[in-house]
Amino acid sequence: MLAFLRDANDSQSVIHIFNRLYLEVSPDVYCSLFPLLLGDNGSEFSNPAALELDGHGNQRSHVFYCDPSSPEQKGSCERNHEFLRMFIPKGTSLDAFTQRDISLMVDHINSYGRPGLGNKSPYEMMAFLYGDGILNLLGCHQVCRDDVTLSPAIFKKGGEDGCMIIETKEIAQTIRWIWKRCVKWKKWSP
Repeated sequence: MLAFLRDANDSQSVIHIFNRLYLEVSPDVYCSLFPLLLGDNGSEFSNPAALELDGHGNQRSHVFYCDPSSPEQKGSCERNHEFLRMFIPKGTSLDAFTQRDISLMVDHINSYGRPGLGNKSPYEMMAFLYGDGILNLLGCHQVCRDDVTLSPAIFKKGGEDGCMIIETKEIAQTIRWIWKRCVKWKKWSP
């Protein structure tokens, strides 16, 4: 899953994102990753030609629309919406979030193992099918399975510089993890 903050909820903001992706990953890769786009009937998908065709009129994708009030037609998307709501409850303003926050959230969601994927994560499946290079181009990062967090706790920030606050409990867990996995030290010296 990819997610992007947009300045407005209109078709041009969506077109801009897909145009940018088309250029960033290259036309050939884009066409293999996004052969079809499944949208709802919202105004942000009201210009299908601009999504389907590149600036030269070449077909790059096909847009299909779900029937109104038919979430079963896009089951995986609906499941991703449930994951998103674990972080950002419905009705919450996105004004306090940066694209970095949204990307971090998506990295955690994409790194979470799914029973339908044999307990592999979407990130792992994408890497298997397309390679890590594509994920890097898309700005996706794998979160270690033990570090995946499906809660707003990942957004905790402190200070004016936006540094993450590491709580005492997290420090203790990190020290225990290091102790279990690394060579046991003969003597602790700070």
